[in-house]
Parts: sequence; C-alpha cells; structure tokens
Amino acid sequence: MTDDDFDVGSRLKALRTNANMSQRQLAQRASVPHAQISIIEQNKSSPSVSTLRKILGGLGVSMADFFEKDRSGMQAGPFFDANSLVDLTSKIRTHGYLSLRQVGDAKANNLQILHEVYGQGADTGEVLLQHPSNEGGIVIEGEIEVTVGDQVRVLRAGESYLFDSRIPHRFRNLSAATTVVISACTPPYL
Repeated sequence: MTDDDFDVGSRLKALRTNANMSQRQLAQRASVPHAQISIIEQNKSSPSVSTLRKILGGLGVSMADFFEKDRSGMQAGPFFDANSLVDLTSKIRTHGYLSLRQVGDAKANNLQILHEVYGQGADTGEVLLQHPSNEGGIVIEGEIEVTVGDQVRVLRAGESYLFDSRIPHRFRNLSAATTVVISACTPPYL
C-alpha cells in the first residue's frame, strides 16, 4: 500500500484497539451511530471531514496525528516551504475535492494555521463541525458558503470570518470555481 492508499479503516481500528475501546464505546463517546464505526473500519464508507473529526475526538486524537503516525521528523520552523505543509485530508474521500494542509506542528504551538482548497461541491459534511476553539479565516480566491449556527453567508475573495467554534459550523463551495481559504484556529482541533 502506498501513501496515496492510506487505509483509514485500519488506522481507525488500530487506534480504537490501542485505546481498549469497543466500537460501541467509541460510537458513544463520539456521538455517532455504532454501525458507522464498523462501516468505516471495514472501508465500506469514507467519512466526511466532520464525521471523522467527531470520531477522532472520541479517541482524543487530532486529524494531524491520525494521518501522521511518526511526527518526529516534522519541520520545526520558523519557516516552511510549500512541500512541508502537513496534509490532513487528501488521503480520505470527501464530498468534492477538499484539501486541508497545516503549517508546522499545531499542538506544539497551540495554533493551527491551514491552507484550505475547496473544489466544486466540496463540503465539510452534513454533520456540522463543533469544537472548543476559536477560528477565523480569509477567503483568498473564489467563494465559500459558511454556516455558523443559524447564520449562513457566502464569502468572496477578500472577505473573512471569525467565530467561537463551539457554535456548530460548516463550509461548502457551491460555485463552479475553486476556493482558497487561509484559516487559523486556537487551540488546534484537526
């Protein structure tokens, strides 16, 4: 299996087993249906970013740690070239093309900075994201629909957002063009 064939199901099962949790226990901690854990572990379904984040939250694992088994070789900074960003999403199937790449070690710096690319139809998932952080971002290119609680707005290049991430939220690219966002979150959540 190559890096491009990252086995989400096997990795999730290994982490769950190492945590001495049953599928039911993890599902309960993550507030997802029990069958969903089983289906993902068998690679019968690929989770959305928001669903995977909820499940990993039940394990106390970040998405960066999920995809990067050995983080000892991570570049410490203070400067990073384009090839040193940590890829958090290209190894899973999402609703449309979605790339989230992180600058450096978010945990060590208590700040997560992301370069986000949303292709046509890309969506963080029907399950709204929610985590104990604050986040903000600036749309660099294209446009993105941002939902924060009961507020929905399409943001275009040059516009931005900043909110309490405990409020359920979602990002969707409803346009035909690619959207690029630079965002930050503290404490890190992915």
